[in-house]
Amino acid sequence: MSDDLDTVFAALADPTRRAILTLLLEDDMAVTDVADPFDMSLAAISKHLTVLTRAGLISQEKRGRVKWCKLEPGALRAASVWMQGFGQFEPVNLDAFERFLAQELPDVPKD
Repeated sequence: MSDDLDTVFAALADPTRRAILTLLLEDDMAVTDVADPFDMSLAAISKHLTVLTRAGLISQEKRGRVKWCKLEPGALRAASVWMQGFGQFEPVNLDAFERFLAQELPDVPKD
């Protein structure tokens, strides 16, 4: 599982690849349509798509003469579960913490 997470996070580390995933949220797209918004060669986009495919974040299939890219919705599940483990702590309410300290340490001078 660790290797899979490493691969997913490595794929997500690049802003171009994250932008590609955002594009694919809308719908499946032909590779040439994915490449349109970017100022880079089709070969460079293809390399990014290969990284995303190897990470399992997208799939590619040939329909006739056109290669299509599709977002794989379950691909981020393991990464999401892993990240949720860090959200188990409640955020600190600083006002409540300050009131608690004032009650517990009444002799401490305030600034």
